This record gives sequence, C-alpha cells and structure tokens, in this order.
Amino acid sequence: MTYVQLVAASKSYTQNYEDDFVASIPTFVTQAETRIYNTVQIPALRKNVTGVTTDGNKYLSCPSDFLSVFSLAVIDGVGDYEYLLNKDVNFLRAAYPSASDEGIPKYYALFGPTVTNNTITDELSFILAPTPDAAYSVELHYYYYPESITTAADGRTWLGDNYDPVLLYGSLVEAYIYMKGEADIMAAYEKKYQDALMQLNRLGTGLERGDAYRDGQAKIKVNP
Repeated sequence: MTYVQLVAASKSYTQNYEDDFVASIPTFVTQAETRIYNTVQIPALRKNVTGVTTDGNKYLSCPSDFLSVFSLAVIDGVGDYEYLLNKDVNFLRAAYPSASDEGIPKYYALFGPTVTNNTITDELSFILAPTPDAAYSVELHYYYYPESITTAADGRTWLGDNYDPVLLYGSLVEAYIYMKGEADIMAAYEKKYQDALMQLNRLGTGLERGDAYRDGQAKIKVNP
C-alpha cells in the first residue's frame, strides 16, 4: 500500500472528505507508525553503524533516528569484538567513580538528552564505562524510526509494502479518535488493529527469528 492508497482508503472507510480531516491524515498515519514501531521489534527495520570513541571521553552520540539498542560492541586493536553490557547510569557511576578509571569499555547506558532552561542542549547519547583510554572502533546495531510513509519520496515504506493492515487500521483508529466517532465502530477498528498488530508481532518476533532447522516446522495438532 502506498501513501496515496492509504489516504484514499482513510477517506473511503470514514466517508469523511472534509478539508480539515484530509489535512490531518498525515498526523493520523505518523501517530500509527509511532505506535507500531514502539510495539513490535521488526528485524528488517534494524541498522548497523560504526564509529570511534575518543580517548578520555566517556560519551558516544546516538544516531539521530535511534529507537532502541540491539547490541553495542567495542572492537579492540586486534579486531576482537567486546560486546558491552547494558547497565543503569547509577551502576556506572558507582563502579567507576573516578575520572581516572579508564580502559576498554565493558558497560554502557543511555544518557541524556540534557535540558537547560527548557531547551534541549545535547542529544541522546551513550555513556561508557570505564572511560575509553584510546580511540576504539565501535559497532552499534539498533532499531530505528524509518522515514514515514507520508514523506517517503515514492510513498512506499517497508510497512506499507509488507504488512499494510496494521498501518491502515492503526491510522483509522487515530482518525476515529479525531472524529469522536461512534464507539462501536471505533471498537471494531481497534479490534482489527490489535489483530493485525498481533500478526505483525508473530512475524517480527517469531518467524523472522527462527528457522525450521532449529525450531522445527510449524504444526497443528490433528486429533485422531
């Protein structure tokens, strides 16, 4: 489903063609996308980036489209990967209280962003411990917010191409909240959305994370 098709479906399902409603459809869609991406971990929507730590600097910037961590590793001088353990900032502060506590990092935590006078002055970052004692290469696998289907150049995204029911019904739920629609219709759309979300979750956290060799083929028990 492309964005043009999604807009047409939203108007058709709701029978609402008013200018204010049509102008709000991009908001309905982006709200639905945010709900979906924060509910289901889709392996296809995962990125890999590399970077370098700074000697004596415990902070490492997060990518601008960062959603959540899959893994973070430091690569030592001989190319070995040291996968860091996620801990709370308090743990890092207590375990390595001194500025002189340096070495190859073993732990990380999400840190920030910093807000000063109600203004964000620093973006979200990772804090590493111990503080890097050299410029180490790092590799981050992370889940990200894909470009919205509302702004994609060709009006297509992975979600629209591979599993559009969850996007359609998620958008319709947001639309009916905006319209203050009838409770029974809103409940029906919410049910369709939850069913579609459950199926997407089966794909993202089930089928795409296993195979028949290790897990066996899916089977339905047949009664004699």
